[in-house]
This record gives sequence, C-alpha cells and structure tokens, in this order.
Amino acid sequence: MLLPLWPSTLVPRPSTNFLPLPPSPVPLMKTSLTSLVLALLQFTIALSVPAAPPAPPSPTPLARALTLHASFDNSLNADFAVGDKTCYDQSGAQPAAPNDDVTIAPNAGRFGGALHVKRKNTFWPAFKDAGSLNYNDKNWSTTVALWMKLDPDNDLEPGYCDPVQINGDDGAKGFIFLEWSKDERPRYFRFAIQPLRTIWNPAGTPWDEIPFDKRPMVQVERAPFSHDDWTHVVFTIENANDKTKPQRGRLYINGQPQGSIENWELTLGWKPESVMLVLAASYVGHIDDLATFNRALTAEEVTQLYNLKSGAAELRR
Repeated sequence: MLLPLWPSTLVPRPSTNFLPLPPSPVPLMKTSLTSLVLALLQFTIALSVPAAPPAPPSPTPLARALTLHASFDNSLNADFAVGDKTCYDQSGAQPAAPNDDVTIAPNAGRFGGALHVKRKNTFWPAFKDAGSLNYNDKNWSTTVALWMKLDPDNDLEPGYCDPVQINGDDGAKGFIFLEWSKDERPRYFRFAIQPLRTIWNPAGTPWDEIPFDKRPMVQVERAPFSHDDWTHVVFTIENANDKTKPQRGRLYINGQPQGSIENWELTLGWKPESVMLVLAASYVGHIDDLATFNRALTAEEVTQLYNLKSGAAELRR
C-alpha cells in the first residue's frame, strides 16, 4: 500500500540546521580499559619470570696462571692440577701414602689441614711436572709457593734441609731448591738455581766450599720461621733456557722480596718427562697450601697470593 501523504501545513518538516550529537563515549572507554588490562598483564608476567643470574666474574690473571694446588686438607694428592694430581714418592715410581713419619694433620694448617713431617726420614712426597711446572727447553718460567711452620734451629736435624726441590734426570743437568744451611746458627735460608754444572761449577767444588757470592742463590740470614706463626715462601724462575731474554730467579717471604739470582746463564738440560717437584727432604715441621703457576708472578701478585684469606683455593672459585 502507499503511505499517505502528510500535508505540509499539518506536519512541520524537521530542520536541517541542527548541531550534531556528541559521539558516544563507549568506544573510547573500551579502548582505554583494554590497554590498561594488557599493561597490567605484561607487568604481571614480567614479575613472574625470574631474573637471569649475574654472569660469574672472569678469572683473574693470577687464577688463570694456577697449575697445581695441594691443600693437604684430606690427602697428599693435589686438589687441582692441569696434569697429574697424584702425589708420588720421590722416585715417581709409585703413589705416595701417609705413614708414621709423614701424615695429614687435620685442622693444623694455615688453612684447614697440613702436611706434617714428624722426623727426618727418607720418604719425600713429590709431584710429577705433567704441565704443573711446565718445564721446557726453550723458555721456562714458573712460580712455586707454600706455607711452612717450624723452628729450623730446634726442629731440624744436622745437615742440609731442602723443603722444596725441583730436579730432573741428572743433578749435573740442573738442580733448584730451597734449603736451610747445615752449620750456621741461626741457620741461613736459601733459594738456589744450579744450571748445568759445566756453567756454574765446572771444577766440581763441593757446595759448602764455594764462597757465598759465587753461588747462584739468594741467602737470608734471619728468616722469620717459628713454631708460633706460619711463613709464606714464594720463588719464581724466569726465562730459563732462553739466552735471548733476561734470566732470573726471585725469592719472597711473607709477600716481601728477599733478593734475586741474576747475571747467571740459567740453562738446564733435563728431559721434560723426568722433572719433579719434591717436598720435605730432611724436613721436620708443617707444610700447607702448595701452589704452582705457569709463569713468574709479579711482586704485586705474590703479595696478593700472600693476602688471600682462604689460600690458593680462592683462585679456583
């Protein structure tokens, strides 16, 4: 059907000049609410995800240089070594074990346990080089450190005492050692590097007959060893077997330099596989925290090592 026509006179037409109605606030409110919900959700998720752990600190140059550490807390064997951790007898033929003369003394060390040598004997604990000393015939540098506790004048028996030796297949090819003298009172403490015998002593003169200033050694007349305190000893060897660079050895006690071996040709002739680090030759007392390094430490690093609160074990954490 047709819609009726409304006479214009009866029904007024709507005006076309009106103001537009304001837009509905609903769409804007929905958008704002949605954004807020998303932001809260993202924040909640961020709180629920655990933060990544901090990266471990990079090893210090001193820690990177460590090649062997024997704490003597529970065993004669090393706690850490780049090569062989086993402790042997001085011949290197068989693994070592504590006995009546050489024991592990719990809680008697500078840090934890200690190696305790009760009396002079013929069993000397030793470690094969196997990379710990890194001996080679081209250019050899190393550092050996340890703590000792004894009264040399009252504890040691007559004769020389070498708490540390580095030796190889033939003493005529070289010999490195710490020693206490046999006759002086108080006993002198020494660090010596004997290179090829043809270099330093071609006549074969006995060691104790050579004038002090003609021996390749550092001598300390009054070293601070006692029953009451631990003493830290470090020796370094630098550029042995390399005539193109300065060759030297240095001795430190309790972080302080005691002297150096210089102006000697430090050429050794060992077979690398024969080199050993030997402890406690004719020694009586305690030894703790033995450590070796693959280069000559600087004076600053020796002081740092001496001041470690828990010993060389801190370098492995």
